[in-house]
Amino acid sequence: MRFHDQVEVHGHLMDTGVLAKVLDDVLDYGGDYRVDRIDLGRGHDDESHAVITVGAETQRRLTRILMRVQVHGVNKVTAGEARCEPADRDGVFPTDFYSTTNLETVVHLDGQWVPVEHPEMDCGLVVSHGRVRTVPVTDVRAGDQIVCGVGGVKVVLPMTDHSSRVHAEYGSLPTSGQPQAVLVRAIARQIREVKAEGGQVLWVAGQAVIATGATPALVALIEAGYLDVLFSGNALATLDIEAALYGSPLGVGPLRSGRVQRGSEQHIRAINAIRRQGSIRAAVESGVLTEGIMHAMVKANKPFVVIGSVRDDGPLPDVHTDIIAGQRAMRAALRGVGYALMVASAQHSVATGNILPASIPVACVDVNPATVHALTERTSAHAVGVVADAGLFLEQLALELVADYRPARLGPGGTFA
Repeated sequence: MRFHDQVEVHGHLMDTGVLAKVLDDVLDYGGDYRVDRIDLGRGHDDESHAVITVGAETQRRLTRILMRVQVHGVNKVTAGEARCEPADRDGVFPTDFYSTTNLETVVHLDGQWVPVEHPEMDCGLVVSHGRVRTVPVTDVRAGDQIVCGVGGVKVVLPMTDHSSRVHAEYGSLPTSGQPQAVLVRAIARQIREVKAEGGQVLWVAGQAVIATGATPALVALIEAGYLDVLFSGNALATLDIEAALYGSPLGVGPLRSGRVQRGSEQHIRAINAIRRQGSIRAAVESGVLTEGIMHAMVKANKPFVVIGSVRDDGPLPDVHTDIIAGQRAMRAALRGVGYALMVASAQHSVATGNILPASIPVACVDVNPATVHALTERTSAHAVGVVADAGLFLEQLALELVADYRPARLGPGGTFA
């Protein structure tokens, strides 16, 4: 005996490859399919519509398949009513809980479609007083009413038609086939638009920003109001502070001069100086820290979330060493974010992509093409990737956005002036 259900999907199914991805996922999860109907759009901007019967040998497997294909905007033709079950213990979902996507989601409860608050992937849905919100498994509590199965849950893909501002800017070519200057100008324009609409710009930055000499560019962008929230790790903050206090981070002297002796001692001294003050903000307010990215963030009164790892020195007193607490701080900082820019930070960018709604446009910048591809695939329907050196990219972006910005020049002795 096989179990079947009928699903449908709308959108640019052929030119985006969505239909092929849906059918591949069905097969990969051990199911089968029959395409019952497909109506192709006649014009370039017209959407297509497909109706597909999906089958599996058990109901549980079929449910998992239907959840899986929802990441592509696939919904059951007959949605039904959502089913809820109470969590039986803290930190554990019911066995057949609905696993969320980061797409806009609605849940059918008591005859009404209720929108899910703050869509986030790989969470559950908790229902309380007629409202529905995402909840990570670590935060579920015994007795919480959790949506189970795929019935009564629909997702909505973000607007990605050919007339949208994102698609119109980047066209149909892969980003790797376009000049970097064109992509930088497009990203700058999107940032201006988000700011003009009252949205905030989230940056996720890695230590390569410091290593590539991009500190002056990022400071200029912060001071000009184009960075509202910063996510990073202990490394970027420490290297930035070390450079501000001692002139060169991690014992790396002027360009091509090699390592300076006892560089790690300097690294720890920088951490110790901030720990003595109690926080980065206190170090700025006391006059100990007078320049750099973290100094600019404090002076601009912009929030930052710094999350550590097992390899960190110190760490700095502001670093979240509890990963769960760090994730909660990241989620809390997302309110009002309308654009995300991820620069040379694979791990923190993946973590950010996991909690971002798919409706928020994302730009991913890294010198490694594989990193760019991985991030754009898992973040947003509006994600664009730029394969570039972080320093050169940030210099170009600062020139586009900050009217009086002038790049630092290499002066005598190999130092930037």
